[in-house]
Amino acid sequence: MANKDMPKDMYFLVKIMFFILGLGTLLPWNFFITAFVYFQSRLVTGNTTVGSSPDRNGTRVHTDEYNFNNWMTLLAQLPLLLFTLLNSFLYQWISDRTRIVGSLIGILALFILTAVLVKVEMSPQSFFSVTMVTIWFINSFGAVLQGSLFGLLGLLPHNYSSLFLSGQGMAGTFAAVAMLLSLASGADIQTSALGYFITPCVGIFISILCYLALPHLEFACYYLNRTSAQSYELEKRAELLLPDEKNGMPNGVLDFKEKSRPVKELRKASVVTVLRKIWLPALCIVLTFTATLSMFPAITANVRSAANVKQRWNDFFSPVCCFLIFSVLDWLGRSTTSYVLWPGKDSKLLLPLLVSLRFVFVPLFMLCNIPEPDRQYLPVFFKQDAWFIIFMTIFSFTNGYFVSLTMCLAPKNVLPHESKTTGVLMTFFLALGLSCGAGLSFLFKALL
Repeated sequence: MANKDMPKDMYFLVKIMFFILGLGTLLPWNFFITAFVYFQSRLVTGNTTVGSSPDRNGTRVHTDEYNFNNWMTLLAQLPLLLFTLLNSFLYQWISDRTRIVGSLIGILALFILTAVLVKVEMSPQSFFSVTMVTIWFINSFGAVLQGSLFGLLGLLPHNYSSLFLSGQGMAGTFAAVAMLLSLASGADIQTSALGYFITPCVGIFISILCYLALPHLEFACYYLNRTSAQSYELEKRAELLLPDEKNGMPNGVLDFKEKSRPVKELRKASVVTVLRKIWLPALCIVLTFTATLSMFPAITANVRSAANVKQRWNDFFSPVCCFLIFSVLDWLGRSTTSYVLWPGKDSKLLLPLLVSLRFVFVPLFMLCNIPEPDRQYLPVFFKQDAWFIIFMTIFSFTNGYFVSLTMCLAPKNVLPHESKTTGVLMTFFLALGLSCGAGLSFLFKALL
């Protein structure tokens, strides 16, 4: 069948929508980890009408008796691991539309609940329990959503995966900026927290509208309604055409013969076979996130400025130097893979070596300026703020770059009809790395 009317992504609408959907998948995680001032205040007072930032007025209130950052990280990643595993079965029985829209609605409802709880007074123990349950369920929905969207991305040209991952990186920046604005507003914690948690509600609502609009865009329908083999072959033929050959046909049209692959081959993909092909990028993404989550935010959020405790900068140090720097540099790292994919898919030694080198940040962060009582055993070797900023800059950029690189390289190692299974499996290994890192964070915090 000749394909003479292959559509274009007019005004880059599909790219923009997948960027927004990527942002929507990580809004829950980023808005919860960035709201540490609010959560620490609630765990001290039980309400948001009393209390202040941990460092304000020259007194640092120790509120980490709950190990909030550690438990939040662990309970955010365990359901991600569980439901990502289940997602490989769910996608065979439940339609993409039901899984994606249902997950987004669930996330929206839980964000609304979190915003409502800002006005509800309760004991620290009750608040901690309710928050942990919310984190568990909101990340369960996020896992189903993320796995489903990665499956769809396997049907699109590879640069759409990079844009989706860039959107995920932007979610952290979005949350960090929202937190900084709430701190700079000078409003009381209750008012700031309410506005802060309403913001992701708007973001998730826009994500729902973007997904519902996709079926009405010709470009999206053209790719998403095809089998993964057809989309892959079409893209590869387009890449192989020389510029003058492409211009010789209207809109770079390609001939696509459906008989090029048997129908049975298009429908089934062996999980074991796919694993043998993607084990290297899968291993690398596990190592990348293990190194990252073992330090961020459980350890890095406890680093304090060396400046005088009464200075206003102390209130902004963690939001800026920990969360904002991580979010911006992580996003830049993810975006870089739209232009550079190095090392390539044939690298068997260099890529895992570079990824493994990121574990050097474990001792570096543990020797930064973390004051007592969070620090019990290790000395402070990197006291100045500049050291922490340098470490966070490199740590964040390499995280974003290697995550995006491995997610982009994995589909290049498999056959066309295996792309959707590859997307689901890579999401599982992503979740596995996050869970391993979250578990290790308890050990590293105990060693401080």
